[in-house]
Amino acid sequence: MEASQSQVSTNAPQNSNPNNNSNSILSSTPVWPTIDGPLGLSEEESLSYALRFYKFGYSLLPLLWAVNCFYFWPVLCHSRSFPRLRPYVVASAIGFSALLCAWVLTFAIGGEHLFGPTSDQLVMYNVADRLGLTSWS
Repeated sequence: MEASQSQVSTNAPQNSNPNNNSNSILSSTPVWPTIDGPLGLSEEESLSYALRFYKFGYSLLPLLWAVNCFYFWPVLCHSRSFPRLRPYVVASAIGFSALLCAWVLTFAIGGEHLFGPTSDQLVMYNVADRLGLTSWS
């Protein structure tokens, strides 16, 4: 009987993942929904703020989508930590990225053909020239 018990214990499946450490730093560190850490909002308050930032971003305030992504950065980094909060933060990131790409492409492709002679006043790359900061004299 002892021989059969020792066989069972030696035939038990071994953990094949050498990186599975239950005392790792990542598993022992608490994850907070905001960049403020423990000084920030609770998860319920965070859900309320993320939803507000997301909805008001559609009200011609897309900068709030960028604020939402920045303030709730830990939610974007830890995909499984905050399942109720994550859809609003990810949607804000997608919305802000799409709007930013559209804005850049509008000026890059359209340029003077789209905006006419005022396009030079709308772009920022010639500000140094207009202020005289590039002259070498």
